Amino acid sequence: MMAWRLVIGLGLTALTLVIAGRRIWWLYSLIRSGQPDHGRSADLGKRMWTQATEVFGQSKLLKRPIPGLAHFFTFWGFVLLLTVYIEAYGALFDPDFAIPLIGRSAVLGFLQDFIALAVLASIIAFAVMRIRQAPERRHRSSRFYGSHTGGAWLILFLIFNVVWTMFLYRGAASASGHLPYESGAFVSIGVGNLLAPLGQGVNEVLDTIGLLAHIGVMLGFLIVVLYSKHLHIFVAPINVAGKRMPNGLGPLLPMESRGKEIDFEDPDENDIFGRGTVEDFTWKGMLDFATCTECGRCQDQCPAWNTGKPLSPKLVIMDLRDHLFAKAPYLIGGQDMPEEGAVTLPGTKEAGDGHHHGVPESGYGRITGSGAEQAVRPLVGTAEVGGVIDPDVLWSCTTCGACVEQCPVDIEHVDHIVDMRRYQVLIESEFPTELGTMFRNLENKGNPWGQNQSARMDWAKGLDFEVPVHEGETLDDDVEYLFWIGCAGAFDENARKTVRATAELLHRAGVNYRVLGQGETCTGDPARRSGNEFIFQILAQQNVETLNTVFEGREAGRRKIVTTCPHCFNTLGREYPQLDGHYEVVHHTQLLNQLVRDKKLVPVAGTDGPDVTYHDPCYLGRHNEVYSPPRELVGASGAQLSEMPRHADRGLCCGAGGARMWMEEHIGKRVNLERVDEAIATDTTKIATGCPFCRVMLTDGLTTRESEGEARNQTEVLDVAQLLLAGVTRGGPSDGQVDRDDSDPE
Repeated sequence: MMAWRLVIGLGLTALTLVIAGRRIWWLYSLIRSGQPDHGRSADLGKRMWTQATEVFGQSKLLKRPIPGLAHFFTFWGFVLLLTVYIEAYGALFDPDFAIPLIGRSAVLGFLQDFIALAVLASIIAFAVMRIRQAPERRHRSSRFYGSHTGGAWLILFLIFNVVWTMFLYRGAASASGHLPYESGAFVSIGVGNLLAPLGQGVNEVLDTIGLLAHIGVMLGFLIVVLYSKHLHIFVAPINVAGKRMPNGLGPLLPMESRGKEIDFEDPDENDIFGRGTVEDFTWKGMLDFATCTECGRCQDQCPAWNTGKPLSPKLVIMDLRDHLFAKAPYLIGGQDMPEEGAVTLPGTKEAGDGHHHGVPESGYGRITGSGAEQAVRPLVGTAEVGGVIDPDVLWSCTTCGACVEQCPVDIEHVDHIVDMRRYQVLIESEFPTELGTMFRNLENKGNPWGQNQSARMDWAKGLDFEVPVHEGETLDDDVEYLFWIGCAGAFDENARKTVRATAELLHRAGVNYRVLGQGETCTGDPARRSGNEFIFQILAQQNVETLNTVFEGREAGRRKIVTTCPHCFNTLGREYPQLDGHYEVVHHTQLLNQLVRDKKLVPVAGTDGPDVTYHDPCYLGRHNEVYSPPRELVGASGAQLSEMPRHADRGLCCGAGGARMWMEEHIGKRVNLERVDEAIATDTTKIATGCPFCRVMLTDGLTTRESEGEARNQTEVLDVAQLLLAGVTRGGPSDGQVDRDDSDPE
């Protein structure tokens, strides 16, 4: 019996290792074929800490407690049950094998049995969740819509088999006197007590059957994992280790070609601008594709998906993965790429005709298999040309970062979407027609509105004090802040109220600041997010030159900028360092909150403060993790804060990001209406925010709902700075002075 189980056990293991080894080498070669991506090993200490918190601590998964705990116990089940498999392989050679030093510890035996029961409870929880969230029942509202649910059920079944075969093997071993634990392993010993009446001979047979079944299930599980979306079990820790630090939010990465940053003043003729084919992605991008768990957390939070658009961040990554794997014979398999024009694409098939599990939003299913059509199909294109990613999918993204924030394995969806946009804009000249107007305005006027530069200081007209405009080259030594107004603050009527309120608050607090006036130009954020890196580089280099001159001679810590626009805040502070522009940038809510704390601004709470709900701007909140200062200012102003269900890091986008401010929404419900509906449901009289673009979108949405009779006309949208100013000036002679100008009505 011992000889046979040794031969069978080792034979199955050897065969499995050969199959697994071939697959691992294939995956390694495929991912290694991606473009170079440097800097993924910097900050080793932080990366080790990230491994500890995100992989072993499961911190991102635990943001959703019930599925998070289930996954936590399942993960640690895999870790701790490795000791059971060490014992199992030892038992192939010696029935009385025990792990040296710790192998007879009651504590280890207890942990093994406890974690196995926890895993069993977890897979029951997963099964309940999958039944409740079944796409067949909930359709697009299910986060598993589009996922390979059959494979998920298979994995749960295999895990169940791991648990029961473990207890059969260990119970029989206990009954036959071979279990290394005299106590602690309470379940195994209990099963052994139940099997003991069967006798020594029967239990030794059951011991062998259970042992081989336990090993066999594990080996089968290994193969299934390597050939399914559960590949993340092995590659997720690697992907987390290679993540952008501190995360994939905030700044976009500079454009690189073959691992080198592109010089836009003198680009090489062979440079690749963005991602035009799947092989243009970096190895980290390809690792992202292979790592996707299909959990749907990104899809669940995506504002585009939740308003009926075809964009699902999950399906984008799945489509890119499936296309990458299908195209592998041409990338690493030695097959020659078909010559241009040699292959005619089908061009008429939609993904919803039964291919790719019947999901019409999935572009990969338009052409399946690894034939020549797969090799030549466009990465981005309509159904007529067999595109992997549909243009409506690509341009629905608001770059809000909800997908990146929610992803438990640190996939960088926004980077990949913007990289594909870059190729479409810079190489193919394929983009929504509305963006053409914005691009021309940025090039010719230096702002997306197309307004004259001479109007940049019109916002200051009618104020009761003079706004100090910087003149000359460098700032005077006693000036503490440069107040960056931004294009919205200069040209949008509602945003002007925000900068007026902020300017008055700075004036009242005695802050010594300057504005650049006509020296400002757009930071380039809308150009960059829409893929026009060329225009971004022009605008950014112009601003960096201006700012470096203004701050010349100032050491780090004294190159301070305050702005009311989170997009300017993000670009100036986190993207301009890529162009040697290093500044300390704060959002106006941060500075105003500090001034309140320092008693330089003393708001007076009214007897009956207004009810306010606060909308988190994506580029202030998720992208830069500024959540508390605006809320503290709301409280300081005397208002009563009522949160929307989706707020802070799970806040819903207003719909303006990713240059969507300048594009029409032709599909589904407007994102700003979705957000306004949520705000209206709080039954508050004011909707506060800290972003001029959010303010525009929310105001437009509120106007629409008021015209439909869905909102009361007393509700208004305003900036947090206006709330604070009302508190500071309450009862004083200057109450409301920033809105005294009749040309700037509320």
